[in-house]
Amino acid sequence: MMRVNLKTSLVMVCVLVMLVTLSIWTRCGGTLSSLTGRHHQLAKANLMRNGERTVGDTTGSFEELDCSINGEYTVGCRREGEEVYLPFSFLHKYFEVYGKLASYDGYERFEWSHSYANVYYPKAKYDPRGVYMYFENYNVEVRDRVKCVSASEGVPVSIQWESQGYYYPTQIAQFGLSHYSKNLTEPEPRRKVLEDGSSEKSSWIVPVGASLARTYDAEIYSHVLHFQTAGKGIQLKLDHVLDFVLSVQMQLSVVDNSSLTVVVQHREKKEFWNLHYTCSNQLIHAKDEDVYHGMNCGEKVQWRSLTRDLFVDLQKGLVLQNKEKRKISRSKFKISAITLTGSGQLDNLTLSTSEHLAHFYAAARWFVSNQDAKTGGWANTVKRRGAPGMLDLLPGWYSAMGQGHGISVLARAYHLSGDKTYLDAAVQALHPFKVLRLKVMEKRNMLMVEGMKSLKSLLLSFDTGSGTIYDLRHLTVGSAPKIARWDYHATHVNQLLLLATLDQDPLFATTAGRWVGYMNGKRAPHN
Repeated sequence: MMRVNLKTSLVMVCVLVMLVTLSIWTRCGGTLSSLTGRHHQLAKANLMRNGERTVGDTTGSFEELDCSINGEYTVGCRREGEEVYLPFSFLHKYFEVYGKLASYDGYERFEWSHSYANVYYPKAKYDPRGVYMYFENYNVEVRDRVKCVSASEGVPVSIQWESQGYYYPTQIAQFGLSHYSKNLTEPEPRRKVLEDGSSEKSSWIVPVGASLARTYDAEIYSHVLHFQTAGKGIQLKLDHVLDFVLSVQMQLSVVDNSSLTVVVQHREKKEFWNLHYTCSNQLIHAKDEDVYHGMNCGEKVQWRSLTRDLFVDLQKGLVLQNKEKRKISRSKFKISAITLTGSGQLDNLTLSTSEHLAHFYAAARWFVSNQDAKTGGWANTVKRRGAPGMLDLLPGWYSAMGQGHGISVLARAYHLSGDKTYLDAAVQALHPFKVLRLKVMEKRNMLMVEGMKSLKSLLLSFDTGSGTIYDLRHLTVGSAPKIARWDYHATHVNQLLLLATLDQDPLFATTAGRWVGYMNGKRAPHN
C-alpha cells in the first residue's frame, strides 16, 4: 500500500506542476501552439543566420536574381518571397550611404548610416579667443594631401594641386588653429630636457678628432653646447619611448654640411630609420633608411628654433618611398640615438609629448611674413583647375576661407602674445573683403553686420532638400551645382550651430536642424 501511495503521490505532483506551468503560460498570453511556433521561428532564424534554406518553406529560401539598374547595367541580387535584396556594396556607391557589421554581446548586426560626418553641439556661447570651432579634433599634418611639414617654416606643405609641394594658406591656417585648440583642450605636455649646456648635461660619445664644449653665448644669454666633428658624428645613446616631439635651438654651419640626426627604431622588428635635419634647401628626400628634411639655413649662420613631430616626419618619409601606407602606432617605436655632425651650437634639446604652441606660432609667423603688402592677402601660388564649364583659377588667386582662417590665427596670436604685429596683419587682411572706407578699427563691426545680413539672405540657396551645396558659383557660370560631401555638409551645420550662439535669429537653428536631418536620410517634401 505504501508503494502504491508513493507512486500516486508522484503522479499527482507531476500533474500539478504541469497544470501550474500551463496556467502561467496562459496568463502571459501564450498557447501551446504559440510555444511550438516560437520554437520553430527560433530554429528558422538560426538556419537563416547560417545561410541555410528551411525545408518546405519557400518564403525563407533565397533565389539568385539579376537586377537591371535603370536599363544601363546589371548587378547580382537575391529574392526571398516578394522581397528583393541588393548587395550593400552597390547601394554604398550608388546612393553614397555607409554601413558596417558590428558585434554586440556575441550577436552581429549591420549598422547603416547616411553620413560619415559628425555634428558637434555647442555647450556655450562661441568665444573667439577659445577653441576654433572643433579643430581640436583635426590632425592636419597627417593628411594625405600634406607632403611634409617644412623644416624651414614649420608649417605643412600641400600637394593637393601640385605634386612638387607648395604653401597653401588655408591648410597652414587649419594647422595653426588645430594646435591652438589642442593647447586649450589637452593636458600640459610631458617634457624631458636632454641638454641645455648648464643644468642638464648628457653623456655624449665624442669620437677621435671631434670636440664638444659647453660655453656661454652672449647672443641668446644662455650656456650652449658647442660641437665640431671631422667625420664620425658625436652621438647620444637613448632608449626613449612615446615622447616623439623634438624641440631645440640650433646654430648650424652650412660650410661644414652640418646636421642633427635622430635615430628612430621599431621596438619589435628592430628596424631603424635616420631622420636627418640638414641645411639643405630640399623640403624632403628619402632613400632606404634615411629621411632628409631641409632647414634652408642660409649663408648667414644664425640661431633658429626647430620643433618636429618625429613620428610624422618618419611617416612622410615612408610614404615618399611607398613603404608604409597603413597606420603605424607610436607605441611600436622608440628614439635610440641623436647624432650631431659638422659644426654648430645647440641649446634646450628637449623631447616631449606635444608642443602645440610652437606649431601655432610657426603658422602665425608664416602669415605675417607672407602677407602681400598691397592687398593684405595671401595668394595661392598654384593653378587650380575648375569644374567642367568653369574657368581655371590661375596662380595668384585668393581664397575667402584662407583669408578668414588666417585672420583667426593672427587674432589668437595677438590675444596670447600681445604682439601688435599680429593685430596689424589681421587688420590688413580685411582689405580683400572690400569694406575699408574709413579706419578699419572704427568700422570693425560693419564687416560682421553686413556679412550676417548677406548670409541670412543667401543661406537657403545652399539647401538642396537632401544636402547642401559647396558654393554658389553655378549661379554665375551656368554649370551644375557642386554638392558638398558629408564632411563639408557637417561643417556647414557646425558653423550654423555656433552662429546660433551669437545671433538669436531662429533661421540658423532651424536650418541647422533640417540639415542634421539630411544626414539621417530625411528629405524635404516633394510636390
